[in-house]
Amino acid sequence: MYKYVFKVLIFLCIILYQSLVYSKITDKNNFNQKYLSDYFSALISLQNQNNNDALKFFNSSKGLINNHSNFLKKYIYSLVLEGKVSKSINLLEGLDADKKNFFEAELLIYLKSLKKRDFNKTSENLLNLERYNKAGNYEYIIYDTLRIYNNLFLKSVFTESEKKYGNFSLINDAFQNCYLNNTKTNSYFENLINLKDGDYSRYLFFYLSNLIENKKFQSAIQLSDEVSYLNSSLLLSQSKQWINNKEFHRFSQHFSCSNETDIVAEFFFLISNLYSSQKDFNKSNFYLNLSNYLNPNFYFNLSLLSENYFSTENYDLSKKILEVFDKKDQIYYWYKIKKIGQIINKQENNIDSLEYIEKKFKKFKEPNNKILFDMASIYKNFKEYEKSIEIYSKLLSKVEQNSELYADVLYRRGGSYERIGEHQKSDEDLIKSLEIVPEDPYVMNYLAYSWLERGFNIKEAIKMLDIAYKKKERDPYIIDSVAWGYYLTGDYQKAEKLILKALEIMPQDPVVNDHYGDILWKLNRKLQARYFWKNVLKLKRADKDLKKSVKEKLLRGIDKV
Repeated sequence: MYKYVFKVLIFLCIILYQSLVYSKITDKNNFNQKYLSDYFSALISLQNQNNNDALKFFNSSKGLINNHSNFLKKYIYSLVLEGKVSKSINLLEGLDADKKNFFEAELLIYLKSLKKRDFNKTSENLLNLERYNKAGNYEYIIYDTLRIYNNLFLKSVFTESEKKYGNFSLINDAFQNCYLNNTKTNSYFENLINLKDGDYSRYLFFYLSNLIENKKFQSAIQLSDEVSYLNSSLLLSQSKQWINNKEFHRFSQHFSCSNETDIVAEFFFLISNLYSSQKDFNKSNFYLNLSNYLNPNFYFNLSLLSENYFSTENYDLSKKILEVFDKKDQIYYWYKIKKIGQIINKQENNIDSLEYIEKKFKKFKEPNNKILFDMASIYKNFKEYEKSIEIYSKLLSKVEQNSELYADVLYRRGGSYERIGEHQKSDEDLIKSLEIVPEDPYVMNYLAYSWLERGFNIKEAIKMLDIAYKKKERDPYIIDSVAWGYYLTGDYQKAEKLILKALEIMPQDPVVNDHYGDILWKLNRKLQARYFWKNVLKLKRADKDLKKSVKEKLLRGIDKV
């Protein structure tokens, strides 16, 4: 409610401000009431992530272009968000210089020169862009990175990036070396991939691409063999499949280190990804469309655009973007199926969602391990445990025994067995998983919690939970399990101390709220216990069985349930 009121106030302020501005226009006889109305509607649509409507309103109020600089900026932004980058550039080129004095305008004009590979012209464009490099942190990084790349393209000279940019610098240095085809290129990519302060596995794709471009096929195959379908990104999994199928030519169809626009397109994807991680989806989509303008062949990046639309509940647009992925790229085609299934779940119901995914899955003649793993997990999430067990078992027959992947699949199959009450088979899978990967905190947590729920091996379960907790002190699920262990052994004070930590991290988790209610009841703080139980009934993630149990406790208390 407060958020809505705040937004209304913001728009009222905008309207008041714009009205003052337009009073000046009226004095010059340039004012048109319809333009003003449509412009305000465009601003509201843009704010609400409804760019299609925003662009319609902008188009119907184009008479303001020459009278209002802010209109032009918003209009250009809207055109790019709609993927009309060329149209936005053409519009800018027809205007006087004083009308397009903002960062995005100069950036778009620069991109056209870059696409023409007119690097003398891009040098001139960068002088104009430099004036706005203090507009924000990212704007400065964008300007400085484009300056470095321009020097690279114009003079074939490596320029070391400023270290203050952190891993941005490492990424730029890797691509500069790749462009120059330096012998150090491989080591730069290896350093990136092995960084421990984030996931940089994406750059393994570009490493593979460079190896293949230089005809080092065997090295690419060896590197690809280290990639697992089960825990790799879409891009890496798709790369692995191309290499397994000896489709080496596919890499150059989408990216080349010797192509200037491909390199800058990847840089803009990085900027887009950063904005997306900050939930600034409009800016993310803006830079993603610039990336796609420079390298439309790398359409795999559009998966981020689909995710952004999904995050803002623009499900139809998310689905429309997914149309670009077809069967020739099996991994992305499977991603498309799963994402459409998620959209169906949001727009219709989970039954139709599962039916859609299941129908598509059955059409795969030879699904790879990633598709099998995902489908088993989907069945498990939809509580189709027997079907998930069937696929996990098939997967185990294809995965190397005693590997970490084998242990992971055992852990997941063991969880499915536990959910249908096959406790012996569940214990066997989980114990076998721990034999392969000793003291895995998540497997220990699951096995120990299962034992606690059954009143089985309580002391051993507590020991395992203590080990898991020491390894993952900030994991709320493990904290909850340890707290529950203390609850079951009657140490309610310790149980409360721990459950509060879990609740702080996951205040909306129904199980944690339920457990805290139980602990409070045992501490004879029954009014508070009822408060947390009632809260469980309000939470969307609470399943029917849990809600039924909570309702019983609200009626009779714990001791009589």
